[in-house]
Amino acid sequence: MAEAPRPWRGVIEEYRQWLPVTPETPVVTLGEGGTPLVPSAWLSEVTGCSVWVKVEGSNPTGSFKDRGMTVAVSRAAQAGVKVVVCASTGNTSASAAAYAVRAGLSPVVLVPEGRIAAGKLAQAIVYGARLVQVQGNFDDCLKVARGLCERYPVVLVNSANEDGFRLAGQKTAAFEVVDSLGDAPDIHILPVGNAGNITAYWLGYQEYAAAGRSRRLPRMWGFQAEGAAPIVRGAQVSQPETVATAIRVGNPARWQDAVAALEESGGRIDAVPDDAILAAQAGLAARDGIFVEPASAVGVAGLLRAREAGLVDPGQTIVITVTGHGLKDVETALSAAGEVEKVVVPPDAEATARALGLD
Repeated sequence: MAEAPRPWRGVIEEYRQWLPVTPETPVVTLGEGGTPLVPSAWLSEVTGCSVWVKVEGSNPTGSFKDRGMTVAVSRAAQAGVKVVVCASTGNTSASAAAYAVRAGLSPVVLVPEGRIAAGKLAQAIVYGARLVQVQGNFDDCLKVARGLCERYPVVLVNSANEDGFRLAGQKTAAFEVVDSLGDAPDIHILPVGNAGNITAYWLGYQEYAAAGRSRRLPRMWGFQAEGAAPIVRGAQVSQPETVATAIRVGNPARWQDAVAALEESGGRIDAVPDDAILAAQAGLAARDGIFVEPASAVGVAGLLRAREAGLVDPGQTIVITVTGHGLKDVETALSAAGEVEKVVVPPDAEATARALGLD
């Protein structure tokens, strides 16, 4: 009799040997990880490469944040804390709240006042987080969160935390890419906001290569939004502004780590304007059936602009991580789509066919 397939067990159990957990760690999981690696016929044709899209919006709360949060909250529960706190532009707040309540902990989330997409705000509220809106941007929220952790018995679950638990969980996405493709890609492309994800992926690729799980290391390509591109500019942005709210960060906590990943891998970083981001979001949905939030489309926009500049040699294997589901921020998507044709018909097939031009 054929062996029954084993269900996916979540990041910690699938990659336990690679993670900072012990037999005593209470595993707090929602079945995160194991996300699709989808070939993009559109981007492959445009670039002459084999382009794959790592769809992280398929995680339980709709973003890549769940990978790191399962480890961070599991370790927080092991430490016996009662309250976890995070600063967020939205996705981290949703993930932290979900994993905290699953562990029986109290989540506190700090978000920029009036500058969080409604879908993400709704998640944090429905999960039961104590929501605090800070008068400022993400960097101000992170400053407040760190101050709370220095003075009170709460644990920070941002990727900025020096314990590295969040990054350890996030690096598993690189493991999955190698496990799926049989080797690392030539190039891996990511959006860059607080810079934790590009740092984590590079760590994962290095660990797998050192263990003989892959034969090569990818070049890491990072892209920021033009209005929030401190790493590209080489200077902090005091008032970052972009439609890509998830990467609206002016002083990335993992700035130096990201630069190290780019330099060590022989990669590059650049910025893309908001109109290119929205065009990439629409293209990915209309051509490949993948609906992502604006920040997730930054890598796609970056690849297209790099190809136009003659920086993409054909024949390569390229992976792009799209970090969050499009339902996180439907307002921006609908606004970018413009006026939608309204077709109203009576309950009649022939009338509907005429309206659709099928007759």
